[in-house]
Amino acid sequence: MDKLDANVSSKEGFGSVEKVVLLTFLSAVILMAILGNLLVMVAVCRDRQLRKIKTNYFIVSLAFADLLVSVLVMPFGAIELVQDIWIYGEMFCLVRTSLDVLLTTASIFHLCCISLDRYYAICCQPLVYRNKMTPLRIALMLGGCWVIPTFISFLPIMQGWNNIGIIDLIEKRKFNHNSNSTYCIFMVNKPYAITCSVVAFYIPFLLMVLAYYRIYVTAKEHARQIQRLQRAGAPSEGRPQPADQHSTHRMRTETKAAKTLCIIMGCFCLCWAPFFVTNIVDPFIDYTVPGQVWTAFLWLGYINSGLNPFLYAFLNKSFRRAFLIILCCDDERYRRPSILGQTVPCSTTTINGSTHVLSSGIKPEEKIAQTVQIQKKNRKRKNSVSCEGLIFLGRKSPRERK
Repeated sequence: MDKLDANVSSKEGFGSVEKVVLLTFLSAVILMAILGNLLVMVAVCRDRQLRKIKTNYFIVSLAFADLLVSVLVMPFGAIELVQDIWIYGEMFCLVRTSLDVLLTTASIFHLCCISLDRYYAICCQPLVYRNKMTPLRIALMLGGCWVIPTFISFLPIMQGWNNIGIIDLIEKRKFNHNSNSTYCIFMVNKPYAITCSVVAFYIPFLLMVLAYYRIYVTAKEHARQIQRLQRAGAPSEGRPQPADQHSTHRMRTETKAAKTLCIIMGCFCLCWAPFFVTNIVDPFIDYTVPGQVWTAFLWLGYINSGLNPFLYAFLNKSFRRAFLIILCCDDERYRRPSILGQTVPCSTTTINGSTHVLSSGIKPEEKIAQTVQIQKKNRKRKNSVSCEGLIFLGRKSPRERK
């Protein structure tokens, strides 16, 4: 008897440790997803430069969808997984399942729209991109990312179309007679499995592959053009003209952005492809896929909801700077440097009807001498005054050098 009790207690102790480890891991995933996606949304809302980029509207909407996954879906799944019981009733089980399908489908639709946006930006001329990606078209695409998934989530699930022909099997798996507990079971018949998987994953995935293939080909061509510009240079000064510099900078920026978004899309596919492949295969093999495999693939997909913000931080310089500014409480070190360097505290004076800016950190007699010097220079030429409060004395301004 003593030996039997020891074995039972050891099993219970192992179960408790396993639950603690599992709960810690799931809590870390949920917290990472919530904080990371909030950070993306706040960064775009606060940074004016990020708001100017049309692609970031899709990224903010994507972050919002992932945030809803981490708040409305993942916590209840974690509680059921740890406690091994569903305690919220059958109706809320249907609502949670519908939200799960809706939000994960919305995520991949957003990534599909991002790939199309990058295709028009990189593979087409700038004028074509501006004509294609108008504010109205962006709004329609964002609306479609949220409206279309409802037709494969709330509508069929609430009507019970997904469990036609397999109701007896669902009822059998819903109850655990050994522990007298119930589960939130989501099983799909063959028509729904094919329709849902094709609409939610395979068609968008095909569109993204085609778009990014064209982007990859164009990016290679851009790279060859950049090399030719760097080798040729300009005949007068040995460097590219301003127009070439602008073109080169645009090519580099768009190519880097395309690589970043390709990595994000690749991580999404790696996280969700196992689930959607299993979702189609399982009904054709009489639902023999183990529950542990389903759970592992499902949470692998959930992890993607917290992965995108970290991809932005490591692969996108603009997002990285915006994250640092937020996390470091608006530290000036991480702000974008001014075109003319650091801003100098200054005061103004008007000479001959022209306003000049004087440094405020100098002594009064030095300020008077500086004013006299300005008056002398004004007799010869008009001084250039910068918007940052710097005045060029005794030398030509950058504008005059040109």
